[in-house]
Amino acid sequence: MKNYQPSGTLIFIVSAIAALAGLLFGFDTGIISGALLFIQKDFVLTNTMKELIVSSVLPGAMAGSLLSGRLTDAFGRRRLMLVVSTLFIIGTAIAAFAHHIIGIISGRFLIGIAIGIGSYTAPLYIAEVAPYHLRGGLVSLNQLAITIGILCSYLINYAFTNFDGTWRWMFGIGLIPAIMLALGMIFLPESPRWLVKQNFIDKARDTLRRLRNQSDVSHELNEIKNSLKVKQATFKEIFTPWILPVLLFGATLGFIQQVTGINTIIYYAPTIFKMAGFHADKTSILATVGIGVVNVASTIFAIFLLDRLGRRPLLLSGLVGMFISLLGLSLVFYVGNAYADVLRWVALGCTFTYIICFAFSLGAILWLVVSEIFPLEVRGAAMGVAVFSCWFWNFAVSATFLTLLEKIGSARTFLLYAGMCVLSFIFCYYKAPETRGVTLEQIEDNIRKRLPLRKIGQHPSTAFRTI
Repeated sequence: MKNYQPSGTLIFIVSAIAALAGLLFGFDTGIISGALLFIQKDFVLTNTMKELIVSSVLPGAMAGSLLSGRLTDAFGRRRLMLVVSTLFIIGTAIAAFAHHIIGIISGRFLIGIAIGIGSYTAPLYIAEVAPYHLRGGLVSLNQLAITIGILCSYLINYAFTNFDGTWRWMFGIGLIPAIMLALGMIFLPESPRWLVKQNFIDKARDTLRRLRNQSDVSHELNEIKNSLKVKQATFKEIFTPWILPVLLFGATLGFIQQVTGINTIIYYAPTIFKMAGFHADKTSILATVGIGVVNVASTIFAIFLLDRLGRRPLLLSGLVGMFISLLGLSLVFYVGNAYADVLRWVALGCTFTYIICFAFSLGAILWLVVSEIFPLEVRGAAMGVAVFSCWFWNFAVSATFLTLLEKIGSARTFLLYAGMCVLSFIFCYYKAPETRGVTLEQIEDNIRKRLPLRKIGQHPSTAFRTI
């Protein structure tokens, strides 16, 4: 296997700029948790209206994820990222200056479209410009950026709690990274894989030379060409028998990431902490800042370990920790007010532990694995399906959380999410492949050979060993 040596800075600069889409994803995901406390002071809101405001980004994200595959294949990864930045700018401005609930919802819907396209395009772009031996860490920069965006949103929520027009400032700060993304993408190269796909061979070679900081990139260029020799599949063909197992696996990972409860914490953390006994708005938001800090730290931890320990060990151990944390949170709310002063800190500890375990497992691994497992000829459409699954179940969870709290209570709600962690662990134990240290082309070759799902990330010399 040829070792590609990237430049000392260029590949990281390219990945970091693209990952600003992840930062915006995180910011617009997290900002609503604090803004909601102040929107409801300006408008009379029922629980259903609160759920609608929180979840209004998600139909847009679903639409964006469905469109993103075909759009990236047709127009290129870089050009579409410029469109994403424009949608973030327009949507943020509409939400920040809205004078009616419909304005907030409309602005967040546009932001959702940007998130849906960006959550697909950014990790795909990074995966396609990265050398295989750095791919895990570089793609995970996008997830790190998501967590940094969430932390920034919590800090903004805390900083602007005493300002006039509090929630408007909270939304409006998002214009800064959106403009930075637009300016940065102007100067970035297109994905060499997309350029080869469009038959721009010379341009792809020049791009690879810049990214790898070496003159001879013929080996990698030939690998990309070879992977494109097969006829490009239609959307209908992603459901053919040889692709269907990885398609279902990607979609199921999106389902698992959401139904194990992550966005009940991200979207409603201040609400949860108020239920647990942190009654002041500023105190509950400050506790939420702690979530953002441990989320970022744990994601950094994951980036260093993904290409050392591998995907499977982190995924499985994270699900175990998430189950224990959710079970503890359920017990806290089951006991209720009997030991309120102690239990609110137990709830805080369980929430922090849950975030840590999620960040180094499902948080980092979903976006990485779905950028790795799909053959190039169907990568656009197949990733769109997987990302759509993630957003659909995100919507289902976030739009029902307050209703579940009202109907079955806090203890049973978190116990439900804990049960989903158990089912998810069983599925991942038997199905999740290890893709560490394997080229995208080798993964595709293993899929074409109809290897079992668990073995698609293995080198040919080990692919038929019993595991």
